[in-house]
Amino acid sequence: MRNLFEFIAKHAHWMLFVALEVVCAVLLFRHNTYQGSVWFSTANAVAGKVYEVNSAVESYFSLSRVNEALTTRNFYLERQVSHLRRLYAEATGDTTAADRIGSEALSRFSLLPAKVVDNTLDSPNNLMTIDRGSADGVRPDMGVACGNGIVGIVYLVSAHYSVVMPVLNVKSRISCSIRNRGYVGYLTWYGGDPAVAYVEDIPRHARFKIGDWVETSGYSAIFPEGVLVGKIETVYNSRDGLSYRLKVRLATDFSSVRDVYVINDSTVAERARLLEAAGDSLHIGQAK
Repeated sequence: MRNLFEFIAKHAHWMLFVALEVVCAVLLFRHNTYQGSVWFSTANAVAGKVYEVNSAVESYFSLSRVNEALTTRNFYLERQVSHLRRLYAEATGDTTAADRIGSEALSRFSLLPAKVVDNTLDSPNNLMTIDRGSADGVRPDMGVACGNGIVGIVYLVSAHYSVVMPVLNVKSRISCSIRNRGYVGYLTWYGGDPAVAYVEDIPRHARFKIGDWVETSGYSAIFPEGVLVGKIETVYNSRDGLSYRLKVRLATDFSSVRDVYVINDSTVAERARLLEAAGDSLHIGQAK
């Protein structure tokens, strides 16, 4: 203890100097707009790099488990595709129709691979950061998915990073449907268990069963039809009793998601212009 006091006494002037420098820096960046913005931008860039390095280390040590899961999933998907292709060929007599229809349906979508560099699970408003930004062609409102299923929607974009609003955010709303049933609702999350979300507004006349799969409906420009969401676990009545509320076990494990892809729909700009023109036309008609 005596040595500690002697050390403090000997270097007290340096400690005072450092403390005053810290106070000055805090006052400078907190009360000056320009310096504050510079500090904020620099801190975000540094934090992004730190998250990226940390994510790379975690990804390296989890590669074995991820590869095993992907291998298993690819095996089952190949079996399903082969089975469906055979059934379609038997029904139509055309052995190339399935491949041709699938290619046409996906031709307007392109996929941009990305890495998750930061992810939260313990907040009602969870956010996720990926290492792709506007320099890579990413824009707000693009869909994000992984090998297991849906992840979320791009929320904010900088040059080299993007913030994604995942399914595990209470503000998230994603159009989805029950596979092979055609009934459409919207997916939402109410906090709590990160493995469970809910599909609202499924009509009372809908016919389905526990264990049916839920997937994206394709009714928006964000996700193509058929991106996996999860499996129906429990069925409830809605609060007003006019529809069903489905508890869904999510296919995506958000605690371990590392590799994702951003979905770009090439027809978004065209549809946006069409809707804008329709809105202008309605406005002019009402003015008359």
